[in-house]
Amino acid sequence: QVKLVESGGGLGQAGGSLRLSCAASGPTFSRYAMGWFRQGPGKDREFVAGISRSGTTYYADSVKGRFTISRDNANAMLILQMNNLRPDDTAIYYCVGRELGGSATMAPSWDYWGQGTQVTVSS
Repeated sequence: QVKLVESGGGLGQAGGSLRLSCAASGPTFSRYAMGWFRQGPGKDREFVAGISRSGTTYYADSVKGRFTISRDNANAMLILQMNNLRPDDTAIYYCVGRELGGSATMAPSWDYWGQGTQVTVSS
């Protein structure tokens, strides 16, 4: 079982950038597909970005072209680079992992969740 711990959240400005990190501990990080979800105030939890074990990436339409997901298998780290932030990016961001391959955008498809990190974007 893998344990996930997010960091890097905080306050950003519209048009600015933030970088989220997720440190994984446990069995070999490279065996897991990884991703990010978020939950804004009064909203349902939603998929943000995913990356396969081989490094293939996919994104929600709302963040495509602005956010970049990447992974560092040697250091068991997942990164979400968020550029051109908007106030509606304000949410708690969760790092997620799963043992099955393929893409997945539904929350129940993910096996492991971090505790979340708050991102607040001011206009």
